[in-house]
Amino acid sequence: MNVMPELLTSWGTAVIHLLIQPYYYIALIFIALYYRRQVALERKLIHVKLHSWGQETWRTVWTGAVAGLVVSLAAVALGISVTYTAVACIWVVSLVLMLFRVRYLCFAYAIGVLGVVQFVLSFFPGALTHGTAGTVAGAVREMDIPALLTLAALLHLAEALLARWQGPRLATPLFLAGKRGKVVGGYQLQAFWPLPLFLLIPPGAGIGELPWHPLLGGGLGLVSLPVLIGFSEMTQGMLPGRKAARTFGRLLLYSAVLLGLSLLADLWSPLTVVAALAALLLHEGLSWYSALEERSLSPIFVHPPAGRKVLAVLQGSPAQELGILPGEIVLKVNGVLLTSAAQLHQALRMNPAFCKLEVLNREGESKYLQRAIYAGDHHQLGIILVPDPDGSLTAEAKPSSIFSIIRMRTGTRQRGVRPERLGRAKKKTPPAEAKQDSAGV
Repeated sequence: MNVMPELLTSWGTAVIHLLIQPYYYIALIFIALYYRRQVALERKLIHVKLHSWGQETWRTVWTGAVAGLVVSLAAVALGISVTYTAVACIWVVSLVLMLFRVRYLCFAYAIGVLGVVQFVLSFFPGALTHGTAGTVAGAVREMDIPALLTLAALLHLAEALLARWQGPRLATPLFLAGKRGKVVGGYQLQAFWPLPLFLLIPPGAGIGELPWHPLLGGGLGLVSLPVLIGFSEMTQGMLPGRKAARTFGRLLLYSAVLLGLSLLADLWSPLTVVAALAALLLHEGLSWYSALEERSLSPIFVHPPAGRKVLAVLQGSPAQELGILPGEIVLKVNGVLLTSAAQLHQALRMNPAFCKLEVLNREGESKYLQRAIYAGDHHQLGIILVPDPDGSLTAEAKPSSIFSIIRMRTGTRQRGVRPERLGRAKKKTPPAEAKQDSAGV
């Protein structure tokens, strides 16, 4: 039987359904608002813009579309199916969870919660059978939770790969309150990707059979399910690349464990609630372990007695051309040994046409760099220095809420001042000095 025309027709219908339903557009709006907030935070803390919210939104859209296509092909091959009512249930649960914390906007959390609800409803087969509540309860009862958890495992595999690939370049430098009351440098690695998924409709209702025997069932028709994946990490004790690599490894392990449990649950249904709980608890365990690991590490973005440590380097700047990297130490400029950011500015102005740098790399070895200073450079190298330990403006190391993203609240505060009086607070450091040390040179 030639099923290709019918499959292509189903695919076209699913694409149209994706474009007319609100869920995908909700994801796009959320991502655009998040990146706008990220740019506002960068401007407030370091007085420069490291990212463009428009470019980052577009990048996440097209990479998410590619990842969604790959995951959809894998899901169709496995026979993962979902109904239109189930799509609505998944998104409603996701949006409700997002009101508590943004990182709860995760497919694994939504399916885990629905799996537990399905388990509870199984003890009350006669309850919630009429009206809207009955329709919703019926949709939850009919959900193929093991298949959806398999899909969650595939999505976390895609998330792991995207975090490893794009995580370091998405890192936002932060000024954070350290353990001893001093301000230290750090990074926030947070990103989201909207994935348009196309899944099979359960067999029946006139839907044809697939030409192969799928592992998890499913008919020939397709339905669209836009989902939002992402990760959120904060570090003071690692470089962004290393943090992204560790996140990749843990997400990879999580997806493998969840995939194994969901396939076992498909073979033996009593394991379904175990797999659903594992999707929730193991995901929370990853966040807990990452926070515990960070507390055990000493901050690396602090100034040494001699030299100024680099927190970040602007794209396309002279510093990037010279090969200066985050975590390295600018020891001397034009022969002047640095002990403050002000000295760095003064040393750059000693020679109006040329600058010579001695930089200690991450291994503690010296490298000597030099560059001509052209008209219009304004003596700017394009490096963001580690903050002054006695600075006053820091980012709050707490999870973002959806309300802070919508209201464009950057989550910064001045140390020693009650949050409700931030608007009238007076900084401890003079504005000019604070700007020199945070915006870099």
